[in-house]
Amino acid sequence: MTAGLSMATIGGMALTALWMVLTPGPNMVYLVSRSLSQGRAAGLMSLAGTGLGFVIYMTLANLGLNAVFVAVPWIYLAVKAAGVGYLLWLAWTALKPNGRGVFDVHDLRKDTPLTLFRMGLFTNLLNPKAVIMYVALIPQFIDPAAGDPVVQGFLLGTVQITVSMAVNALLVVAAGSIARILAVHPRWLRFQRWATGAMLGLVAVLLAREAPRPAPRGPWAGDGVLIRRD
Repeated sequence: MTAGLSMATIGGMALTALWMVLTPGPNMVYLVSRSLSQGRAAGLMSLAGTGLGFVIYMTLANLGLNAVFVAVPWIYLAVKAAGVGYLLWLAWTALKPNGRGVFDVHDLRKDTPLTLFRMGLFTNLLNPKAVIMYVALIPQFIDPAAGDPVVQGFLLGTVQITVSMAVNALLVVAAGSIARILAVHPRWLRFQRWATGAMLGLVAVLLAREAPRPAPRGPWAGDGVLIRRD
């Protein structure tokens, strides 16, 4: 059931996924905005599309997406640069005068369930955090000596998806209540906005520091030699 991975490794993956999902990004902004604008059902339908996006990334990563980034380094660099730019823009949106936090009400038009699902899917497919998770972070938890690295990749990806979906589902369900509480207490609303901006800025800086580095060679990449970076 653990594909040869220790529970400590799986737990470490879960904590990493938790840290990533709690850092505001495109998925959180969209899902909370949709829930506040159109209700919980709309938020959950959008979340289903987001989940499919994670499954697509997990599948591509385990079938060789990482090898593409290794073979064509500028694509990996471009993805990182785009991610840094987008996260900095989100940070500025939260920190600028009269900026908006994650739980501020965003006016969105009413969309059909299929449109909501599709928008959730594409929001995640264009999410730089999802790319970094699958091509840079998850491979670090794979131990070739413990078993099939592809099986491990799917297991670790499933852990990440489970954590992300659970946390985002809680945010979708609680978005309205949290927004009302913050609206009644303006100081908490400002704190939430500043904290969001600071977290986004920190992630952008950390990602920018990593940007010049080439894509890590996954344990299934290269000339058949299994590699693990510790």
